[in-house]
Amino acid sequence: MTGMMDWQGRVGDVWAAEWRRTDRSLADLSRHLDAAIATVAPEQGHALDIGSGAGATSLALRAARPGLRVTGADLSPGLVERARTRAVDGGGDAPHFICDDALVVAEREGPFDLFVSRHGVMFFPDPVAAFTRLRSTAHDGAVMVFSCFDDRARNAFATVADEALGTPPTPVMGYQPGPFAFADRDEVEDFLTRSGWHTESATQVSFDYVTGEGDDPVEDALSFLSRIGPAARGLAEAGADERARIEDRLRAALSRYRVGDQVTLPGSAWIWHLRAGA
Repeated sequence: MTGMMDWQGRVGDVWAAEWRRTDRSLADLSRHLDAAIATVAPEQGHALDIGSGAGATSLALRAARPGLRVTGADLSPGLVERARTRAVDGGGDAPHFICDDALVVAEREGPFDLFVSRHGVMFFPDPVAAFTRLRSTAHDGAVMVFSCFDDRARNAFATVADEALGTPPTPVMGYQPGPFAFADRDEVEDFLTRSGWHTESATQVSFDYVTGEGDDPVEDALSFLSRIGPAARGLAEAGADERARIEDRLRAALSRYRVGDQVTLPGSAWIWHLRAGA
């Protein structure tokens, strides 16, 4: 399970180093998410990007709504530094990025008219408490749009890792923070309803998860998945011989998804559109 200390340390550092490849892997999903956000985003007011990472969603929102004040919050110093650099490079009245717990930022910087997140909300230890705190910092009628992974079985970056590691994932009993914690639509809607949010829509989106490209996209994909995702931990914990066997199995699995100069894995996510209830 990935926790707060991981994002503040090792995991956050890896994601900061790999921001270009993670943005690439989620670019097709971001296209859907950014469009969903732009459809409901106000022209003015204040928006919070929860788990803003290297800044892609905040920057896209700021470009779509130049009159909107955008604040991004993330636990990783490395990711926040990267987001700030990208914001400065973009010029203009850029988003403001803060290295802190998004819930703390919300309570300190609010109230907000819009909340957004690209895969940043699945790591709350207590989602009802977290979304209740966010609701308390929202103007009445404020909107939230976020994406989260669908079921593990519908995301090949996870299933190819399971195949290569040779062990099925440990069954999850009850809610546990992590990449697939928000996969169950009914469970998530219950969390949100109890937190004071009204569901406008929850849309299942299929997308292309690009893991490798270039002259040798399979090796690029192998390198990426050795750093990010479910295969990374198993490879890190394996001895030299077992690591080589896992890499061979992963390489073979990824080769099946190569088309030209890309390795593209099928992915599935939810995009939620919420409104702060009375």
